[in-house]
Amino acid sequence: MTTPHFTLTISCPDRSGIIAAVTGFIAQLGGFIVEASYHTEQEAQRFFMRQEIRADSLPFDAAEFRRRFKPLADEFGMDWQLTDSTLRKRLVVLVSKQAHCLDDLLYRWRSGELQVDIPCVISNHEDLRGFVEWHGIPFIHLDMADKAAAFEKIAALFEQERGDCMVLARFMQVLPTALCRRWPGRILNIHHSFLPSFAGAKPYHQAYQRGVKLIGATCHYVTEALDAGPIIEQDTVRIDHGDTPDDLVRYGRDIEKTVLARGLRYHVEDRVLVCGNKTIVFR
Repeated sequence: MTTPHFTLTISCPDRSGIIAAVTGFIAQLGGFIVEASYHTEQEAQRFFMRQEIRADSLPFDAAEFRRRFKPLADEFGMDWQLTDSTLRKRLVVLVSKQAHCLDDLLYRWRSGELQVDIPCVISNHEDLRGFVEWHGIPFIHLDMADKAAAFEKIAALFEQERGDCMVLARFMQVLPTALCRRWPGRILNIHHSFLPSFAGAKPYHQAYQRGVKLIGATCHYVTEALDAGPIIEQDTVRIDHGDTPDDLVRYGRDIEKTVLARGLRYHVEDRVLVCGNKTIVFR
């Protein structure tokens, strides 16, 4: 929606009365709920909620809403956040040599479809400098010969740019454990495979050798376990015995960019809540 709004997301132990308590709290303030989603994860016995509230229907700002909502959140043991749609999320994008995912994201950003700020693009190669700078975005090249120093620099840049989300748009480097642990649920990766099948390097070649009839791509949160973080979005395309590994790579590029764009949009719009190693995605 284009009208300024607050998005309230909640995760808490499941029990009766949660919806009534939250919606009653909003109603007492005169709040106008324009979108509402709920889900109970039965095995975990955990409840998830997402509410979009018109900002102009409330008599105060987001900070005051948070202050007033906290006692209710404490009563139900909620993990929660309230975001303001007028404050655009800041994405720090990491790439290597392949441009298709970056190209798609920058088109969506330039056209206004992706309502974010991109303070910089970081790469371990110089290949995409001209393309990025043509968009008016700073391009930062990092030599990965000393990987520990390079990743320390990436972490420092992310902090310096006040990044909300780090996007690995075909960044062909494995992030260190410390960095993954530092920003859980804030680092997104696009993996060129329908995970959990064919994790790691050259998944399309692995798929070709296995003779599969479907290949896919996966957008997921990055954790210290390689290609095993909570999955946000996936898609597939059918192939057959006549397709070569190069064909699979070519088909895969189309899936990768659309899956990353969808997963990133869900994240930016606060539609993704993590439950263990799974996600609840309120589309």
